[in-house]
Amino acid sequence: MVSKNNVTELIFTGLFEDPEVQRMCFVVFLPVYLATVVGNGLIVLTVKASKGLHSPMYFFLSYLSLVEISYSSTIVPKFITDLLTKIKTISLEGCLAQIFFFHFFGVTEILLLVVMAYDRSVAICKPLHYINIMNRQLCHVLVAGSWLGGFFHSIIQILITIQLPFCGPNVIDHYFCDLQPLFKIACTDTSVEGVIVLVNSGLIALCSFLILVTSYIVILVNLRNRSAEGRRKALSTCASHITVVMLFFGPAIFFYMRPSSTFTEEKLVALFYTVVTPMLNPIIYTLRNAEVKIAMRRLWGKKENSGVE
Repeated sequence: MVSKNNVTELIFTGLFEDPEVQRMCFVVFLPVYLATVVGNGLIVLTVKASKGLHSPMYFFLSYLSLVEISYSSTIVPKFITDLLTKIKTISLEGCLAQIFFFHFFGVTEILLLVVMAYDRSVAICKPLHYINIMNRQLCHVLVAGSWLGGFFHSIIQILITIQLPFCGPNVIDHYFCDLQPLFKIACTDTSVEGVIVLVNSGLIALCSFLILVTSYIVILVNLRNRSAEGRRKALSTCASHITVVMLFFGPAIFFYMRPSSTFTEEKLVALFYTVVTPMLNPIIYTLRNAEVKIAMRRLWGKKENSGVE
């Protein structure tokens, strides 16, 4: 699968070297991961089961939550179990698989955030035509396009990586497999590959971020003609989206739009967008969205009552 390789197993340096600190991290990050799965899972189930949450906005939100679970599960379970082991290893094939799914779900999430911004801009700028424009067929096409975009992006990343020779050393200075840390241990010059990764990953994030910013500027301009109550509701919804966008894109742009030889704090930045951000998204969307909170109370209230009966 990979040409000219003497290396079949890779070793992570991990987040911290101190065993006590690693055990403390295990105690902290295990509940964070469980909260990510449960929180996003609740959103998926609530949207699917609630008749009042079948609008395009919640349709896209349910897929975003599904992607968050998948994205976090690509990295975090392995990271958490490694916190309890002295030598943190992964096969080369496993490393490539982790890179593929990490970028697949990451870019899918980026594209879904762009789709959600488009949905909000149509709802606010063209409210009378919203139902006709954002029909069910278009919603499915946009979601499928987001998944396909993530897939093609990841295929490009893997095609770049499998051609590199790895003949030693086999130690990756990170807690998971990603392209730049893996490039550092390749037995060849990877400057060209680094530029391709910069274009493929960094510019996707940057261009998507600029599209999102433009969309929300257009939304804010159009809100001037709304009533005070209409502005309040629209701003409440958009504030959740903007918060999630900033939490995801800020660290991602920092990580990819920089020289790979600097910023030793990159592992802490990666920790934020691989572990923390997926947990925050369901909290942000449910705390600022009355419809989701009411639907959750009704759904789980019914289940409790049926259980009592």
